[in-house]
Amino acid sequence: MSEHIVIVESKKDWKENYPDLRVVLARDYLGQAEFLKKRQFKVVNLCRGSSYLSTGYYCSLLAEARNHNVIPTVRTMMDLNSKAIYSLNMEDFDEALQKSLSKLSEAKDTYVLNIIFGTCQEPILQELSRNIYDQFRSPLLRVELKQKGKWFISSIRSVHLNSLDEKLQAFFVQAFNAYLSKRWRSPKSKSYARYDIAILHNPEEKLPPSNKKALDKFIRTGKRMDINVELITKRDYSKLGEYDALFIRETTEIEHHTYRFAKKAESEGIPVIDSGDSILRCTNKVYLTELLTANNIPIPQTHIIQKGRVRYESYAPSLPLVVKIPDGAFSRGVFKAENVQQLKEICERLFKESDLLLAQEFLYTPYDWRIGILNRQPLYACQYFMSRKHWQIVKHKQDGKMDEGEARTWKIEEVPKAVIDIALKASNLIGDGLYGVDLKQTDKGVVVIEVNDNPNIDCGVEDKVIGDHLYEAILGELVQRIEQRGKRQLPSSAHNTKG
Repeated sequence: MSEHIVIVESKKDWKENYPDLRVVLARDYLGQAEFLKKRQFKVVNLCRGSSYLSTGYYCSLLAEARNHNVIPTVRTMMDLNSKAIYSLNMEDFDEALQKSLSKLSEAKDTYVLNIIFGTCQEPILQELSRNIYDQFRSPLLRVELKQKGKWFISSIRSVHLNSLDEKLQAFFVQAFNAYLSKRWRSPKSKSYARYDIAILHNPEEKLPPSNKKALDKFIRTGKRMDINVELITKRDYSKLGEYDALFIRETTEIEHHTYRFAKKAESEGIPVIDSGDSILRCTNKVYLTELLTANNIPIPQTHIIQKGRVRYESYAPSLPLVVKIPDGAFSRGVFKAENVQQLKEICERLFKESDLLLAQEFLYTPYDWRIGILNRQPLYACQYFMSRKHWQIVKHKQDGKMDEGEARTWKIEEVPKAVIDIALKASNLIGDGLYGVDLKQTDKGVVVIEVNDNPNIDCGVEDKVIGDHLYEAILGELVQRIEQRGKRQLPSSAHNTKG
């Protein structure tokens, strides 16, 4: 018959009035041969810490390796440390959350819920507590609930015995005894995800490459594909090595953390979309101009203007011209010069930021084509229309606000063949990542405007024709690259240990 044991880091953590069980120090559980050989243990891990590679983490990790029944599991520990997990795992019982909290008279804008072995002290919240416990099966959970129009879970964390006041200690004894009297059962089978993929994003970005709904789609699609997709920010740079792949969903720049993330991923053998080389090649329009011209890819007539070596009058026959900062994005740093005086004013202002500028012939079309290409294959096609009464897709106003034109999504097979062919030729010069090639279809033919290394993937736009296949294709490509590189190695990915 299985024996219950409680693991603590100090004997002082287990008080005299607590249930009469065998209490084992963490160091003994990790090192003594008895626990390595004997299989019939039901382990309650009450170590003080549960972070990655902590003593508590290793106790649960070895318990699983020894085939002991353990609470919490390593996966639960990792889920509790995941920023992306709360909203997605909680949405299945959002109705219960709103219903339960509305009946709680003492709850104002914040409420702290203590869940001990799946039970709480407030009967009205018992159903909610059980649901949370079933998702995050850890002995002592502290849930912070907040209200902004509706209730939501702000945080869920595992807490230590020493954090319980006298009232909660008494409830702990009651809840633990009730737990021991029940038949030990494992939660509904929750298989370990095959891989962990990080999506780098900036929640404060005004014009991000992917909107929130699209990021949620990536996470949901990952769950269906047995992949754990987690949103990270620039603060998570040191944790990058814990993931199997990186997908950048933040506007990239060279002197920027996005480029550093890409290079760090590459240095650690982690597949990344897009690569540092792709960022380097795409973010600088001077480089793109030279590359496309050298390979006979049609582009608008383009002049490279150098600071201190420019005769503005010489450009008069080419006016109007579109002047660009080499590393601008989303229509930023792009201006139209109608005459020589405007050209001079624009260039002298922009020369404060860059020694080289681009001046392209002005080709007005009511829309630009965007062909999304993944690993040298067309993935989606959109027409982005110019914003109302403006010559750009995005119109930046002086008050900081923006107007955007409408978009129309097409089936690849319905797009003019010349548009697809030229887009593929242009993107193939950059690499085998995910690119968005912007083109104009003019009376003189199709021309490439630019190649973007982190093109828009927005829910409701780029996915309008192929739906979830868009997210599946990108995640599938990352999985293929993970498997090609043999990235599943411990201990660098120890948190992915399969049961």
